[in-house]
Amino acid sequence: MKTVRVQLQPSYDVLIGKGLLGTAGRGIERLVGASRYVVMTSRTVGKLYADELIASFRGRTPVTVISIPDGERAKSPAMLARVLEQFAKAGADRRSCVVALGGGVIGDLSGFAASVYMRGIPVVQIPTTLLAQVDAAVGGKTAVNLAAGKNLVGTFHQPRLVIADTAVLRTLPSREVRAGLFEVIKCGAIRDAALFRTMERDVSTLLAGNEAALVRVITSAVKVKAHVVAADEKESDLRRILNFGHTIGHALEAATGYRKLLHGEAVGLGMIAAAEIGVNVGVTPEPVAERVIACTLAYGPLPKPRVAMGSVLRALALDKKGDRSTPRFVLLEAIGSTVIRRDVPGEVIKSAIRSVIA
Repeated sequence: MKTVRVQLQPSYDVLIGKGLLGTAGRGIERLVGASRYVVMTSRTVGKLYADELIASFRGRTPVTVISIPDGERAKSPAMLARVLEQFAKAGADRRSCVVALGGGVIGDLSGFAASVYMRGIPVVQIPTTLLAQVDAAVGGKTAVNLAAGKNLVGTFHQPRLVIADTAVLRTLPSREVRAGLFEVIKCGAIRDAALFRTMERDVSTLLAGNEAALVRVITSAVKVKAHVVAADEKESDLRRILNFGHTIGHALEAATGYRKLLHGEAVGLGMIAAAEIGVNVGVTPEPVAERVIACTLAYGPLPKPRVAMGSVLRALALDKKGDRSTPRFVLLEAIGSTVIRRDVPGEVIKSAIRSVIA
């Protein structure tokens, strides 16, 4: 097992390894000591892993399971309200703890619900997708989507613990694995040149699901995020570099109604677009852009969203990463080094969007 410490107040650990789910409950009980545990999961993940998680608790404290539909569209204000009502119906109080068992949607929705229920109760994240293990479960961002855009309503609510069991990744469809690997590429591109070289070199090994290789790159990606989050918890400065590929990526998700793209796929397309923007505004050297695009495409195929330019631009204007509808782009100066630009010409943005939507 690998352990990455997220140095915040309070700090918490991210545990990464095979077979952690079977002992997760006992570890959570020792750490949190709650009066009740509310396990939030999706229907698919619940069928696979809820029983194993519940069995890992010692049975002295009540455990309630709340299951919601699968998919990004469940991450909505309406679903949040339903979940909070179920917390109350289950008898959750200020000494209760939410346990998020699932992918990024579950992690975001569970964290948000925990952050506002009775003005905040603890949450433990148990991410079951590769994307959630390297991104959504770490850092304390919680959110729900609006029709106008992704993650427009949210809070910062750090987990007490993150448990990333790599054994659960064996049940993921290959498309979900690739989606997570796009996010790992992002972590290497913005902050860890050695990780990026690993992603370039070990394409076939990682796509084959080699567990040792996955543990290594997950650990490296989590270290990147943990370091950035510890330096800038509330995204006032440094943490914005984690949005590489996300500005156009989020706009693509919103413009397609969260139906055509997995989040990691949208980030992959967004990284390709950001590489093109970087070259066109004179920030990114062409060889760097070529490496980013080649590495991203190596983990494809990436679906073409085939959406109208106007829809993407409208979503981009509402993206939370911009100020007064001015998009903020994270661009690469080199592998491992970034710069943030707000002055990208509209035609450059349109050209980059055009390259990934058709």
